[in-house]
Amino acid sequence: MLQRATTATDLRESMPAAGGLRRSWTTNLRGKTLAPIAIVVCSMLAGALYTFAMGEDVNWDWQNYHEYNVWAVLNGRYGVDAIPPGFQTYFNPIVYFPVYYLRHFLPSPYGLMIIGAVHGLNLALICLFARLVLGQAATFAAIAAAVAIAASGPMTLSEVGTSFSDVLLALPVIGGFLLILVGDRRPTVRYLLAGLLIGAAVGLKLTNVVYAIGAAAAVLAAARPLRASVLLGLGGIVGAALTGGEWCLIAWRDTGNPIFPLFNAVFQSGEVAAINLMDAQFMPHGVLDALAYPFYWVVGDHRGAEHPFRDARFAVVTVLLVLGLLARMTRNSAILTRRDVQLVVLFAVSYLAWMGLFSIQRYAVILELLCGPIIVLLLARLAASAGPTFPTTSPVPLNALMLTVAAAIALWSQPADWWHRPWSEAYRPKIADELGQPATYFILGKPLAYIAPQLPPQSRFYLLADIGVPIVPGGIFDQRIRAGLKAPLPGGLRELHMRGEPDRSALLDRYALAIDPARPCVAIEGARPGTILESCPLIERGSR
Repeated sequence: MLQRATTATDLRESMPAAGGLRRSWTTNLRGKTLAPIAIVVCSMLAGALYTFAMGEDVNWDWQNYHEYNVWAVLNGRYGVDAIPPGFQTYFNPIVYFPVYYLRHFLPSPYGLMIIGAVHGLNLALICLFARLVLGQAATFAAIAAAVAIAASGPMTLSEVGTSFSDVLLALPVIGGFLLILVGDRRPTVRYLLAGLLIGAAVGLKLTNVVYAIGAAAAVLAAARPLRASVLLGLGGIVGAALTGGEWCLIAWRDTGNPIFPLFNAVFQSGEVAAINLMDAQFMPHGVLDALAYPFYWVVGDHRGAEHPFRDARFAVVTVLLVLGLLARMTRNSAILTRRDVQLVVLFAVSYLAWMGLFSIQRYAVILELLCGPIIVLLLARLAASAGPTFPTTSPVPLNALMLTVAAAIALWSQPADWWHRPWSEAYRPKIADELGQPATYFILGKPLAYIAPQLPPQSRFYLLADIGVPIVPGGIFDQRIRAGLKAPLPGGLRELHMRGEPDRSALLDRYALAIDPARPCVAIEGARPGTILESCPLIERGSR
């Protein structure tokens, strides 16, 4: 039978159907494109607005070394000064360059609002993370619950729009974790890239090593664990070398220790005692104390941080993990997929490494962000395993439960505050005329290094008051100080201290110096509201 030839009438009749199909495809494509863009924009906007609401960041670490270390690199100060920030002088400054430039080259509040917007990208990443790990359970409510839990983290909020690098480096670390969870497809590229991202974060800030340990444990549950481990390790080495290698060489050249002053029992720098310095003030005292930490945080017992905070998310994760283990044992069947197991291992091992190394709350920002996806995942898996005891014919009860838990966690959370100033009183200290000449400053407290860039650029700054890294007699810093004393500057010799702090003028005895009682001290407004720095003139002891 011959086919009928297509007529113009047939074409006209088919065109509306084709047009409708094309419009439907275009609408679909536009929706898939606009949704991620909207999520990213909203995340960045949330970070910027939160920064604006909080005010100008003047946290302790910014006062001590975030500001000074970048300024010192840009102005060649590492061969002139003697460790003004003390212990933290040789911490890698590269990660602090963006916030330094944004603070100095854009008017307030725009510079810090931009960095806050970048920090806000973590919410978009958590949204993607939650969608991936939840799979078919990724309802709008589930993803919203995960993001709400992440967005209300007390340490996360405390760092948004600040110079702290933990929340900034959460982006490559969580990105690396995401690649590990999808690493079994195109494993070579994804595991290498995951290692590169996590390694880069470690090179920029060594405390991120806990997440490298968690990642290494997680790939043991990969489809081909040996291959995954090798690729992750290679990527990690390259990433750490790219971001931290050059700075390690500089520190090694200057002090004999590539990560000075850490692990000096290994590297044996003569500038500090041959011990492995650790900040153990927040560490738990025994196993039971460690197990109780998440529940301490629920009631506002803020061991792990200098400033008060309150947080329930880690306690919720702990309870859900115990319930999941009990469900697995009683039902004798797995309730988690292999990818779920990878995520739980990654989280648990990172947490244990964090607690075993330092237990400093700010360093757990990445774990805090990941609590959101993990809580909704565990709720979904426990509900699915409950069988007839939980209504599964409709997602409404589970969605309601997730949103209720998220709301309770968010409302209960209380963020820490590392000190802010109102934008109307942005920190621009007035330097008295008496300090207008370059001088040699002996610093008798911390954190005071941030004032160095405000003083005449030819000045010299020597810290005598650091407990972790005291000036070693005959060492390179001691020699530098003594050489400086033989080459006086026009402004003479002065000391710097914080008004109201204990008197540390006895530290000047080593260099036969004393505060000159015949001349007045000069006050400088401190960065933290209500604080005053003082600079007093010095004289040689023999001339009193």
